[in-house]
Amino acid sequence: MFLEAGLLTRRSVRQFQPGKKISKQDMDDVLKIAMYAPSGCNRQPWEFVVVDDDNLKEEIIKAHPHASFLKEASAAIFVCGDEQKQCDDGFWPIDCSAATENLLLALHGRGLGGCWCAVYPHQDRIAHFQKLLNLPENVKPLALVVAGYPAKVPPQPKDRFEEKKIHYNHW
Repeated sequence: MFLEAGLLTRRSVRQFQPGKKISKQDMDDVLKIAMYAPSGCNRQPWEFVVVDDDNLKEEIIKAHPHASFLKEASAAIFVCGDEQKQCDDGFWPIDCSAATENLLLALHGRGLGGCWCAVYPHQDRIAHFQKLLNLPENVKPLALVVAGYPAKVPPQPKDRFEEKKIHYNHW
């Protein structure tokens, strides 16, 4: 069953096989799946910037306090939102979060690993990566997804299902 084989086994991967690159076909495939996420009014405000240049990856590592493991990874994928394409003010982060989750699941489904590193809502990170990536003013980075071939997959957590967190009809 996919839930057990896929969704429930996805983990954040922070250790990657150095030098092993994700093919363009695999990258296009996982980004296609990311673009199938739901979005407000079906506006699909997401944009993606794939960074596989080692020098640019070093600049990203310097700027993001939690992305040092990008050094060994294949690529950084920035999930960005176009404020001019969102359904209403404030929708782009929600829409792009859904695309980010689809991206992480697609990476896992291909036998790849990924880890979501927050850019939004940190205004200093947003401004830095807008400049570094030459993003238009209306395009804001939400997430940095570090992606590559796992060197080590973290162990599965204990069961996360908590029935007490489910409420029917009222609290």
